[in-house]
Parts: sequence; structure tokens; C-alpha cells
Amino acid sequence: MKIAICDDDKRDLLQIASLLESYRHDRKAELSYASFQNATELLASMDGRDYDLLLLDMLMPGVNGMQAAREIREYNSQIKIVFLTSSPEYAVASYSVRAHYYLLKPATKEKLFPILDRLTDDFKRPEDALRIKTQSSVFSLPYGKIEYIEVIAKKIFFHLTDGGSRETPGSLAEYEQALLKRPGFIKVHRSYLVNLQWVQELRQGELVTASGRRVPVSRAAYPQVRTAYTQFLFSEAEELAQDRGGEFRC
Repeated sequence: MKIAICDDDKRDLLQIASLLESYRHDRKAELSYASFQNATELLASMDGRDYDLLLLDMLMPGVNGMQAAREIREYNSQIKIVFLTSSPEYAVASYSVRAHYYLLKPATKEKLFPILDRLTDDFKRPEDALRIKTQSSVFSLPYGKIEYIEVIAKKIFFHLTDGGSRETPGSLAEYEQALLKRPGFIKVHRSYLVNLQWVQELRQGELVTASGRRVPVSRAAYPQVRTAYTQFLFSEAEELAQDRGGEFRC
């Protein structure tokens, strides 16, 4: 696991680095990390390096943690983000960039290690995927990487979180039952199914995905979609306060 730590407080930065060293030793974990004292340096480093996890201070001078996370999410939907902060007041805002945890300072072994354990397990676990068969091939798409599905002229387009898409002949009905059984998937239009996990904004008549793509929402479906999206956000919020000593999961 490749980790980037970003915190303008040098003492906090050294403390977190020390905790990562302890975690690597205690768990015999394969991890590496890089430290940054401002978000500008972190963002610059990401042009040439791939990180699996960001430990990101929320409150920093200049570009703050939330601004940095929003910029990162414009081109990277997969990287895990854990916010570090001395105040819980920004916890709800962290949903907008799909942060995985919100950890109150000071970071300690008791707070940080369980988070790293869960993320390490996530990286090791095979992703649950939708299996798609065509006349010429069979392939799988992880449910968590599907933003939305669109049907055009008897062709289905699976639009993915990395900005790409996969195309296959068929009808939406072939996959609708399997997808609607999954938490977060909802039909928003006769030609569209959406994964609410990747909805950035819901408007009258359309929604905007995390990658910035716009998906139409039919007038008839809008009330149901609005209710489902609100419930989805509240269910995420209920998980926020599950933790020991100031750890919040997003």
C-alpha cells in the first residue's frame, strides 16, 4: 500500500509517519509513504506517483484538505482518503469527496491501526462484480466502479468511475434485476441506471456524477430518486459516528 501524508504541522506529520512505521513493523505490512507539509506539493507529486491512500489534514493554509480532495477526485475516483482534523465540524462535507474516514487528532495507534486494517483488507478482497457475456467474450465489471448504465439503440454502455466505458449489445432489462438488488443502484430514466455512490449532485431533471457526467432524470422518477438519494446520504451519515475515540467512517 502506497500512502501519502499531508499536514502543515510538522509534529503531526512526524507522529503519523512514526505510527505508519509501527504499523509496518507490527503487522509485517508492505507499505511505503511520502510526507508533505502542504497540499500544493502533494498535488504536484501525484503527476508521477500513484497512491492507494491519502492521510490528509483538513485545515491547512493555502490549499486546504477539502480543496485538494476535490481536485484529486476530478481525475481519481479510486484513491482512499482519510481526513485528519482537530474539529468534527467538517465531517458531513467530507461526503462530497467520498472520504472513507474522518479521524480526529491526535492520531494514535488505537485510532489509526483499525482504519489501516480495514483498508488493507479491502485491497486484498476480490471485488464483487457484474459478469457480462457477449457472443464473443465474457468480462466482469466491479459494481463499485460502475457510475451509471445507459442504453442507446440496443447497445448498453457501462460508464465507469475512471472515465472509461464498456459497450455490449443488449437491453437494460438483461441487467436491471441484478443491479437493482445492489445497494445504491436505482433506475432514474427508462434508459439509465445509476449508482448513487457516485452521484455528486441531484438537480431537477438531471444528476451529475463524480466524474462530471450528466445523466437525465425523468420527471416521473425524480421524486423517488430524490428520496432514495437523501436516504442514501443519511445511511452514510449514520456510519459516521461508529468509532472509538473520535474516528468517523464516511
